[in-house]
Amino acid sequence: MSPETAILLAPALPLAGAVAIALSGRFPNLREATTLATAFALFAVVATLYPAVAAGGRPAVALFDLLPGLPLALAAEPLGLLFALVASGLWIVNSLYSIGYMRGNREHRQTRFYVCFALALAATMGVAFAANGLTLFFFYEMLTLSTFPLVTHHGTAEARRGGLVYLSVLLSTSIVFFLTALIATWHVAGTLDFTEGGILHGRLSNAALGGLLALYMFGIGKAALMPFHRWLPAAMVAPTPVSALLHAVAVVKAGVFSVVKVIVYVFGVRELSGLTSVDWLPVVAGFTIVAASIVALRSDNLKRRLAYSTVSQLAYVVLAAALLTPLSVVGAALHIAAHAFGKITLFFAAGAIYTAAHKTEVSELDGIGRRMPWTMTAFSVGALSMIGLPPTAGFVSKWFILGGAFASGQWVAFGVIVASTLLTAGYFLPIVYRAFFRPAPAPDGHAHGEAPATMVVALTATAALTILMFFFAELPLALARQLAGG
Repeated sequence: MSPETAILLAPALPLAGAVAIALSGRFPNLREATTLATAFALFAVVATLYPAVAAGGRPAVALFDLLPGLPLALAAEPLGLLFALVASGLWIVNSLYSIGYMRGNREHRQTRFYVCFALALAATMGVAFAANGLTLFFFYEMLTLSTFPLVTHHGTAEARRGGLVYLSVLLSTSIVFFLTALIATWHVAGTLDFTEGGILHGRLSNAALGGLLALYMFGIGKAALMPFHRWLPAAMVAPTPVSALLHAVAVVKAGVFSVVKVIVYVFGVRELSGLTSVDWLPVVAGFTIVAASIVALRSDNLKRRLAYSTVSQLAYVVLAAALLTPLSVVGAALHIAAHAFGKITLFFAAGAIYTAAHKTEVSELDGIGRRMPWTMTAFSVGALSMIGLPPTAGFVSKWFILGGAFASGQWVAFGVIVASTLLTAGYFLPIVYRAFFRPAPAPDGHAHGEAPATMVVALTATAALTILMFFFAELPLALARQLAGG
C-alpha cells in the first residue's frame, strides 16, 4: 500500500465502518465486531505511514477544491502522524471498553452511539492529516457535529443543556475567531498550506502577529483555554466512553494538536521567538493550568475532577508550544500522547466504578481498591502520569516541557509547572489513599467486584501503555524531534 493510499483510507475507513455499523444494528454481536474490526484496520493503515514519515517523507493527496485555490488536501507530517497513531490505537481499546459499558449499563441507542463514534474518528483522521487550514477547519467542524449526539446521548434535560453548552461554545469560537483567522491568513499570505517554518515571515507587524495568534488560540475552542473551557465540564453528562473520546482520543486532542500545528506551520517558532506581542499566551496558559487545578482540587464529583484536570493538562501543551524552544515543542507533542494514555485510563476507571459500584463521588470511594483492585491500580497509574512521576508517560513529556522552560529562562512558566504538579498530586493522591488505605463502609447488601471483563481488559491495557511509553519513548520522540527541527 502506498503512503498516499493510506492517507486516503484513514478518514475513509471509519466512514465506511459507520455505514456497516448502522446496517448491522439489529445484530449487536455483529455490530460490535464491525466496530472492532474497523478500529483495528484503521490503526494498521495509519501505522504503515510511520516508515515514510520517519524517513523524512511528506506524502500528500489533493482531493478537490473546497474554494478556488483552496483544496481539500491531506498530508502526513510528524505531528499529525503522532496524533493519528494515538487516536486510532485508542479507538481499539475504547471500543472494547464500550462493549462492556454499554451492555453493563443497558444503555439505549447503542447503534447510534457506535455510528457517531466512527464518524468522530473519521473527522479526527481528517484533522490529523489536514494539509492546509481550510481542510483542518472542515474536519474540525465535522468533529464537533458528530460528537454532539454522543454528548446528548442520554436524552435528559441535563444532557440537552450540556449539549447546548458544548455546541454553542465550540461553534461560536470556531466561526467567530478561527474562521476569521484563516481568512486573515489567506489575505496576508495567499495560502493556507501548512509549511515548515511558517507562512507569515515578514508579512505582519509585531502587533498584528499577536492579534492573529489570539484569534487562532481562542478560536480553537477544543483546546479549552480559559475563558472558553466551559464546554468540557458541561459535556460530562455523556456516557463515560464518550468522556474518554472527548478527553483522550479525539476532541480535546484535536484542539491542542491544532494549536501546536498552527504555531509550528502557520506562524513558525522562529518567527514568533522574541516578539513581545505573543508574551500573553504563556500567561493565559499558565493561568488556565493553575485555575483549573484549583477547581479540580475542590470538586468531589469524580468526572468533574477529571474534567478540570483535563483543562489543566491541555494548557500544558499550549504553554509548551508558547515557550517557543525546540525542547518545549518536543514536550508539547509528547504530552498529547502521554495525556491521552493517562487520561483515558482514568476515565475508564471512573466508568468501571460507576458500572460496578454505582459511585460517582470521590468521598464515596473509601476502601474500593480492595473490591476493585485492577481498576484502582490502573487509576493509580493514570494519576501518577498526570502528576508526572516515573515510570509513566507523563514524566517523559513533562521533563521536556520543564527543560524548555529552563533553557529559555522562563522561570514563571517553570514555577507554574511545579506548582501545578503539587496541585495535581493534591487532587489525585487522596483518591488513591481512600481506595487502598481507608476502611470500606459497612456492607449495604449490594456487594460488588470488578466491572465487566471487557472494561477491565481495556483499562488495564491503557495503564500498561502509560507505563510502556516511559520505557519505549523512541517512536513518539522520533516524530516529535522532527517537528521541532522543522
